[in-house]
Amino acid sequence: VIDGACWRCDNPVEKKDLSQWFLRITEYADRLLTDLDTLDHWPQRVKLMQKNWIGRSEGTEFSFEVPSINERVAVYTTRVDTIYGVSYVVLAPEHPYVERLIENAPNKAELEAFITRMRNMSDIDRTSTDTPKEGMFTGSYAVNPMSGEQVPVWIANYVLVDYGTGAVMGSPAHDERDWEFAHKYDLPIKQVVAREGEEYSLEKWQEWYHEDGILVNSGEFNGQTSEEARKNITAALNERGIGEGKVNFRLRDWLISRQRYWGVPIPVVYCEKCGEQLVPEEELPVRLPEDVKFESGAVSPLATSESFLHTTCPKCGGPAHRETDTMDTFIDSSWYFLRYTDAKNDQAPFDKKIANYWMNVDQYIGGIEHAILHLLYSRFFVKVIHDLGLIEANEPFRGLLTQGMVLKEGSKMSKSKGNVVSPEEIINTYGADTARLFILFAAPVDRDLDWSDQGVEGSYRFLGRVWRIVDAYNEEGKKNVTGELTKDEFALRRELHRVIKKVTEDLDNNFNFNTAISAIMELVNAMYAHKDKADTINSALANELTHSLLLLLAPFVPHITEELWHELGETTSIHTENWPVYEESALVVDEVEVVLQVNGKVRDKLTVSVNITKEELETMAKESSRVQEFTEGKNIVKVIYVPGKLVNIVVK
Repeated sequence: VIDGACWRCDNPVEKKDLSQWFLRITEYADRLLTDLDTLDHWPQRVKLMQKNWIGRSEGTEFSFEVPSINERVAVYTTRVDTIYGVSYVVLAPEHPYVERLIENAPNKAELEAFITRMRNMSDIDRTSTDTPKEGMFTGSYAVNPMSGEQVPVWIANYVLVDYGTGAVMGSPAHDERDWEFAHKYDLPIKQVVAREGEEYSLEKWQEWYHEDGILVNSGEFNGQTSEEARKNITAALNERGIGEGKVNFRLRDWLISRQRYWGVPIPVVYCEKCGEQLVPEEELPVRLPEDVKFESGAVSPLATSESFLHTTCPKCGGPAHRETDTMDTFIDSSWYFLRYTDAKNDQAPFDKKIANYWMNVDQYIGGIEHAILHLLYSRFFVKVIHDLGLIEANEPFRGLLTQGMVLKEGSKMSKSKGNVVSPEEIINTYGADTARLFILFAAPVDRDLDWSDQGVEGSYRFLGRVWRIVDAYNEEGKKNVTGELTKDEFALRRELHRVIKKVTEDLDNNFNFNTAISAIMELVNAMYAHKDKADTINSALANELTHSLLLLLAPFVPHITEELWHELGETTSIHTENWPVYEESALVVDEVEVVLQVNGKVRDKLTVSVNITKEELETMAKESSRVQEFTEGKNIVKVIYVPGKLVNIVVK
């Protein structure tokens, strides 16, 4: 919708009241909320988004009498302690009482035009903090049930008919939105909650205005805390039969009706005699017809199919017509994982025994844009199916990972923005492995990634280094060099097993692909450093290094590792091999390098046994010729010792 019109045909877009189908997801609101605590392997931000979407609140529902139409208008509030500060009541433009309220208003035409304009704004725009609050006085008044005061009844854009009761009380002294509205339309602002040591002013909104305090200007409830007053005022309203404590949810029932062709036909028929009837199970599924006409207008394409539209009533056998709405496509994505467990079953959606074996899904990977609707609907579906006794699982996905987006120059890649990188171009120039390696290395998997041509080049160069070092060590492995490992070879093997441990942990527990690849790069650097320093290498170690390096890289770059695997003389696929296992004994360190400092500046380094005592190390440090150059003729004030790391001699 652009400027109130369809972006394709320019026809004006307007809201209409329709009879539509819903799923009663609100019946599961409490369970959907409390069971979030059982999802230990879900990101906290996703759980918080769902929690906020469900939006549980405890408050009071009560009503204002509107004498002009002899009705009571219900409102819901979490701050009934501010009821004595109510200076107006606001209804949504779509509220069922509005038409009667404005019937005799002298500016009825103006009010109707305002209502039409408000109805055609999106809910997001109407409730946005950036959208100016707009309203009009209906000409009628409501009676405050506690103070007896008459307050004006307004209609305004920021109240939605399908949220809460479609009406709110305006207590501007203690609600920032109401404060702005009251200032704009010169409505009274009456303080009813005070805080010790703070002075209330009508000049500027202060944060403490909306917080709890002590009641003032509130009749018999003066002096009570906000918490006490909420309980006592609710009880008073309850005694009068016009109010009660209530738990409310922001979550609405799930509207599944769609006036379009694609989607699952809703299996309902309408009979003039019997009313709405479900299609019998033996006639399911109801299939989409192919003789439809796609015409502009509000009529569903299914209504144009004579063969589909007309049928018989399953109860009386008389003439009937089918529902022409189709279901929201979220219906299918809410349970497809269950169908995967038993995809060829033509007698049922899935076999209970098979589904119980596979469910719930161990690891689910998807974009953060699905954090609310798709994931919430899937949880709802599984709970309903669980309650029907069809599966044992109560939640669909044990673990959830939300991967980041690939960005180009700070924006999400999009054809319309012209910032798309062609995969074919990258593959033709660098190979698929380079693209894979860059994407997995450039950022943590759950963060957005900025595409970088230099980063791609770097990944390509690294794979070239891997190819060359594997070739070199493969040749070394053929020389049949045996015997005990040298000190440097021990260190290189220790680095290998450190990297095996690091990569294994990163893949098993955290999806830390970028840090795993970084560790492999460190191993490749260590292999090059040893090759530059030593004339030869133990053949068994050379073979262990080449085989382990390729196995560690295989999940990230499957093609080059398969090729190099066969270069090593192997005949099986690298992807059928066992994962390398690190040896704890190989990680044991016999010696460490200790830094020697004088007044915080490095002067020497010593390689010493890990078992050396503090006293022995201090003596060796003081005897170092390079250290003595900077301590000679000076007083040693103190010696700072960090085990296995450094000795810092402070002199004066």
